[in-house]
Amino acid sequence: MWNKTLFGISLLALSLAAQDGLKVSFPADAPISVVSSGWGESRAIARGGAYVVDVRTSLKLKNNSRLRLRGISLQVSSQEVAAGGKASVSVPSLDVYPGQEFPVKIDLRLLQPNSGSGAAVVQVQLDGVLFEDLSFFGPNRLGSRRQLTAWETEARRDRQHLRLILARNGEDALRRTMLDVLARDNSRPKLDVRLARSSATLANSRNIETAFLAQPDLPVEGIKAVAVSSGNQLQILELAFENRDKREVRSIELGLLVRDQEGREFSAGSLPAAMSMKPKGGASVQPSANVTLNRPMGLPLKVESLTGFVQQVEFANGDVWVPPSAFRDEARLNKLIPGSLEEQRLSDIYRRRGMPALLEELNRQ
Repeated sequence: MWNKTLFGISLLALSLAAQDGLKVSFPADAPISVVSSGWGESRAIARGGAYVVDVRTSLKLKNNSRLRLRGISLQVSSQEVAAGGKASVSVPSLDVYPGQEFPVKIDLRLLQPNSGSGAAVVQVQLDGVLFEDLSFFGPNRLGSRRQLTAWETEARRDRQHLRLILARNGEDALRRTMLDVLARDNSRPKLDVRLARSSATLANSRNIETAFLAQPDLPVEGIKAVAVSSGNQLQILELAFENRDKREVRSIELGLLVRDQEGREFSAGSLPAAMSMKPKGGASVQPSANVTLNRPMGLPLKVESLTGFVQQVEFANGDVWVPPSAFRDEARLNKLIPGSLEEQRLSDIYRRRGMPALLEELNRQ
């Protein structure tokens, strides 16, 4: 019986590979084209009334625009409705010249109902691309414009910060900075954070203390937060903000810090919140976000208090604000908040390839 099952799975995988179950479709006017695609090492296994589809492949794309490409986001789906049928792949910190080809790796798992057709089909669609002048193309169904712009803004901030260290104090200072970054990454308290949406209030919950970090030159200020906890679950019931800026606000991303019964603090990720705020106006949102928190080895973390800080602000005109590099210089935050994707990428270049490779990367415009 076991051998027959394995044989059936192998036939299914071979059938999918032969049929090329990966379908890539970009808009006709997209500045990015598909050079090559294929099922690669992807596999689909029938389990009950569904397929478990492991998508493991790489696309080769081409930049057909006149601008250098900085980031791309793709929507990958096996079906649109049920949970587990959609995912996304985003690649920031690119530097793809006009006419240049580049790979995008896809490695994720999807679920697809078994329709009886004997084949699993995965659709890959373009959600958005960001260029060097921060212009954007794409349907933006997944909010890619905000995220790609934020990542690029953070990357420029962090690269400029490291360049200033190098220019003012030399390679030794830059080396010490990178060693500090690597040390913080290794020593930062680890926490498993799972975010879910729920309109039902937590059972046996209690109100917890909430606060917002003081941040200079904020375009948006947090003025109220209501949260409850029950065991290792945290639920944010309401957030209220004031817009200090002259531009209309479209969304906010709030960073979260939690404190347990023993007074230890942890980063609990971030919470995006779509809200419309007119210039100098205010707004509130009821996110009903449930956050489950566990320490390593699955040990639950009992939340005693919550502190929020503004991590991103997206304006209606497409601009995105992120905190200045000095924001994380305070020792408490440096020990808790993970660095940006760009900081992690640069520190990994330094760790694997040394100072010459880092200097070459920082010299790139």
